[in-house]
This record gives sequence, C-alpha cells and structure tokens, in this order.
Amino acid sequence: MLRHLSATHVPFRLKRPFRISRGTKTVADTIFVEVRDGENIGRGESVPYARYNETIESVLAQIQAVRADIEAGADRQRLIEIMSPGAARNAIDCALWDLEAKQTGVSVVDRIGWEKLKPVDTALTISLDTPENMAAAAQQLRDVPLLKVKVDASDPIAALRAVRKVAPNPRMIVDPNESWSIEQLGSWQRQLVDLRVDLLEQPLPAENDADLEGFESLIPLAADESGHVTDNLGQLALRYDYVNIKLDKTGGLTTALEMLEAAEREGLGLMMGCMVSSSLSIAPALIIAQRCTFVDLDGPTLLSEDRENGVVENGGTMAPPQPGFWG
Repeated sequence: MLRHLSATHVPFRLKRPFRISRGTKTVADTIFVEVRDGENIGRGESVPYARYNETIESVLAQIQAVRADIEAGADRQRLIEIMSPGAARNAIDCALWDLEAKQTGVSVVDRIGWEKLKPVDTALTISLDTPENMAAAAQQLRDVPLLKVKVDASDPIAALRAVRKVAPNPRMIVDPNESWSIEQLGSWQRQLVDLRVDLLEQPLPAENDADLEGFESLIPLAADESGHVTDNLGQLALRYDYVNIKLDKTGGLTTALEMLEAAEREGLGLMMGCMVSSSLSIAPALIIAQRCTFVDLDGPTLLSEDRENGVVENGGTMAPPQPGFWG
C-alpha cells in the first residue's frame, strides 16, 4: 500500500522569552511530519535552526523533495542515502520509526534491543538575563538535580555567582553558545572550578575548535555546535570530553544511535540535548538519553502548552510519554 507523507509548520508559544548569546525567541517553530499507510500513522517533529542555515521554508522544501521516495516505500536507510543530516531528515526518520512500531506492534526500544525506558534527570535551563533575574529563576530551581545556565562573554562569572548563591546544590552545565574566545576561557576557568561547574558546553565558535588542542581545561568540555555526525568524532576527542547528541543535528534517531556507539569507541562522554520543542521531539531523544551522563531535554517545559500525553517533568526528572504517544 502506498504511503502518504505530510509536513506542516507548527509553532508553540513559549512561557517567557528564551535568550542565549545568539538571540532571543518567543516561539518554537517546529515541523510536524506524518507518514500514513492507510491504517497506521507515524509522527515525527523537528526544529529548523538558523545556526545551521535552516529555515521553516527550507526544511519543508527538503521534505517535499523526497516525498515521492517516502510515499513509494523508502526506508530509514534509504533516507540516509538521499538526504543530508538535519531537521528535515530527523522529522521523517522519527516518523518512520513510529510508523514501524505501529505496523508491527513492537516498540522502538524493543526493536533496538534496549531495556524499557526509565525516567532521567534532565537539566533545567536558566535563560541569559541580568544576574538578578537569573538568580530569581535559579531560586525556583534550587532543589533540582541539574541546572543549565546560558551565558555570553559579558561578565558570565557575575551571572554564575548569582545563580550559585541561591542554588548551591544542583550540578551545573554552563553554555556560552560559542561566544567565548580561548583567552576568555583560560582567564575564567579557575573561577568556573570555584563555582563547581560540572560541564562547559561549546565555549568557542566551532570554527575555532583548533584552539582547544593542547589546551588544558580544568572543566570537562562538551561539543555541541562542533559535533554533528560520526565523521569528525576522532578529531573532536582531541579537543572535547563529551559530545552533545541532538536528533536535529544527526538527522534522526537512526544516525544518532550510530553516533552514540562511535562516540563511545572514541572515548567521548555522552550528552543528549534538544532544541526548544514539544514532547514529540523529546520522545525519541529519551531513548539516547538512557545511555548519557548529561541530559538536557527540557524543551517542552519552556512551552506555554505542550502536546497531550507527552513527557512529564517533575523536579528535574523527566518521565517518558504515555504509551502510544510515539514509538
């Protein structure tokens, strides 16, 4: 039976503006994909990201370009051959995983041979703001297990001190989103140690990664914007301690599973991240998160309204969605 593929732009309004070093957003623009076979519906979601030159229009166009192949029965491996990594492929890949689960009655987790999904501790994010406002946000999260703090190059230590003062106990990820120089990293790292920072995510612009070779960091470093696919993991391992796997970067769960195994072979620690998105993006990401030391999947908690029956976050712990939601 021939399939039918549809793709639409679905915006989700945020509870409050979300600011990082590159800019501020008030809406999460997602791409929603359905693949139908007449009886079953597979669903997937992705988030176009301007950092990677993606737009709503470009992602929809990429999906439209392979529509005939998907409707003619192309599988996930064929998808890898005809599409580049990115948000468009991710949405289709996840929809195909979901469709296979619906067709066979075998869950995605069972299909890949893993144990039943367990709740995971996820970072809860403090958006870039004044130190006073960041402290106020941290006050509300002082009892969670893991914080992620967005900073830029404008006195990040003041912001982190303000956060630590009111939230002394959580583990902490600091994310400058490529806004620091190697000189700034060197000058601030002793203070980061004093502030008990557990992980520093992508401090330098990806194009300046070579500056990290030979640099003796006092804080474990995680590659985010620098880490997309398996091809450069060997080089990343010379510069970073962890790699942040995101389905929108790898181009789906299929290649994320491959990247996870390859990263472990290279001796890289694992982090699972996400864009600001709904539970439909997070459900497949929770599979990878089972194997990760650091998890940052709080995207749905930033939305004014999430999809029904999605993931549930309580006190910094995220539980999988209701059965039948995805996969």
